[in-house]
Amino acid sequence: MNSTLQYRKPPYLMLVILFVGAFVSFLNNSLLNVALPSIMTDLNIADYSTVQWLATGYMLVSGILIPASAFLLTRFSNRHLFIASMTIFTLGTALAAYAPTFGVLLTGRMIQAAGSSIMGPLLMNVMLVSFPREKRGTAMGVFGLVMITAPAIGPTLSGYIVEYHDWRILFEMILPLAVISLLLAIWKLENVMEQNKQVTLDYLSVVLSSIVFGGILYGCSSASSDGWRDEIVLTTLIVGGIALLAFIVRQIKMEQPLLDLRAYKYPMFALASVIAIVNAVSMFSGMILTPAYVQSVRGISPLDSGLMMLPGAIVMGIMSPITGKLFDRFGPRLLAVIGLTVTAVSTYMLAQLQIDSSYTYIILAYTLRMFGMSMVMMPIMTNGLNQLPTRLNPHGTAINNTAQQVSGSIGTAILVTIMNSVTKTEAQSLMAGVDPTTLTEASKAALTQHTLLAGIQYSFYVAFAVNIVALVLAIFVKRVDTSADAVSKLEGKNNVSTKPVTA
Repeated sequence: MNSTLQYRKPPYLMLVILFVGAFVSFLNNSLLNVALPSIMTDLNIADYSTVQWLATGYMLVSGILIPASAFLLTRFSNRHLFIASMTIFTLGTALAAYAPTFGVLLTGRMIQAAGSSIMGPLLMNVMLVSFPREKRGTAMGVFGLVMITAPAIGPTLSGYIVEYHDWRILFEMILPLAVISLLLAIWKLENVMEQNKQVTLDYLSVVLSSIVFGGILYGCSSASSDGWRDEIVLTTLIVGGIALLAFIVRQIKMEQPLLDLRAYKYPMFALASVIAIVNAVSMFSGMILTPAYVQSVRGISPLDSGLMMLPGAIVMGIMSPITGKLFDRFGPRLLAVIGLTVTAVSTYMLAQLQIDSSYTYIILAYTLRMFGMSMVMMPIMTNGLNQLPTRLNPHGTAINNTAQQVSGSIGTAILVTIMNSVTKTEAQSLMAGVDPTTLTEASKAALTQHTLLAGIQYSFYVAFAVNIVALVLAIFVKRVDTSADAVSKLEGKNNVSTKPVTA
């Protein structure tokens, strides 16, 4: 096959169609969390752990399907794949919007997850083949605008709708956007990626990956509420861990693995993956701990708390394209070091939160943290993907998405567990020698505030330590050579053509 790199003019109209589809699917990820109490009341659900499955189930389905995205992207055209995914997502959204019972609503969410799980890897792979490596930074910066901003504005938008309208509008407003994206795709979407119709699906790998990511994600999400010693949590984590070892061994030995872990032979991709995993732990901590402080410690309404976090989402949206251009000019190391330094400083600021911290301080610290994060993820990931031959692009994006999903889940569970543990220990310390019957309601409320704040502060200190680890790793990042000679050598060595094709 021809190994000479040839790029036509990027298919901007097609990218817009893909962006719309990806935006609604990413927005959908974080849109429902604030609405769970309202759904409990409306559908007469007594147990919060039951309604939580609307979020947990969505995450589980996505985690199971994302590893298979490498096979799907290699075997099928991006046109057919997007249309199929958006059709599934649209049907799930319609079912959820008009669900008469919780069971139907949960089914709709699962169908949504099955459709949306491929959107991120699909869009990223189209971006990779549509732009030459030396211009990918700017392109991936625009991708980051969608990937980061959509879920970031979800809680704010959801808080407003839940406070003033019915929760079903959360699905009803997404439905027309999904339909428009689907119709545009049928009308204008082309194929720009090569397919290998000879590739086969290893069903045992699919089963193992389902056990791995289903077990680990379920165990970690349950651990934050049930504790790490819970029998079900321990069982799912152990089974998931054993399946993970079997999955890794099988992928390494296969000629056509479901998830080609040989991508880790490329040092900058491997380092980028590790940094992204560590950074995801810290990033998700802020998304969980900050709302816990604002709503549970300070008693601020979901709408107001969402508005307080909106400046951070806006800053991330503005910075993503800018960061992409800076990456093309200066490379990843400078951006990552500056970004992680800013993130570490702002995380330390959040660890200093007090009962009476001003709104300005809270907004500043959170926004500064989002600013730092915006300078890290896309540059690091793009640099790592630049070192992979084109044939490994689907596997590289699948690995990145899977690793971030799992690390985010594990990190959130660990930090929430730490928060709960410190809160409990602090409460026991303060209540030593005190008769609980003598406490007034005001005293109990103050005690709850103080102990929860202590737990949140300690968890942010742990997140700060994680930030420092990522910062140290970023120092060793080197810019990947994207010159024509280097890329031709890379592609020639792997006998792959990177010329986009049209179906």
